[in-house]
Amino acid sequence: MLIGALLRAPAQAIHRRIIKELNAAGFDELRVPHIAALQFPGPDGVRPGTLAERAGISKQAMNQLLRSLEALGYIVRSDAPDEGRTRIVRFTKRGRAAYAKIHDVLRDIEREWSIELGAGRFAQLKELLARVWESPLIR
Repeated sequence: MLIGALLRAPAQAIHRRIIKELNAAGFDELRVPHIAALQFPGPDGVRPGTLAERAGISKQAMNQLLRSLEALGYIVRSDAPDEGRTRIVRFTKRGRAAYAKIHDVLRDIEREWSIELGAGRFAQLKELLARVWESPLIR
């Protein structure tokens, strides 16, 4: 199997799990597409264009997601200080709570994967993925 599929399938499963657990915790308006805006390192204090770049989607698509998150009460967009017309995203209290829940879910997933793969193999997997993350391979 090709590396793209081997990386995509777990990522999609993680996104579905995050949304399922967010919904169960009372954040029931959130859907899988919102993950593009909420993914690590999160949107707080970031410009919409930067978020679009991180997610690999157009600025228009990101702004649509941000409008949705804003209407649902998870974020607000405001003018960036000293940057002219530039906007930045900020979490609301509800947004910070949802983002904290995402971290809890990810910790649970790591624990489960460590058990499934074995602690040593899971550590090796994380180490290899971190090397790829820091390399020019993903730039």
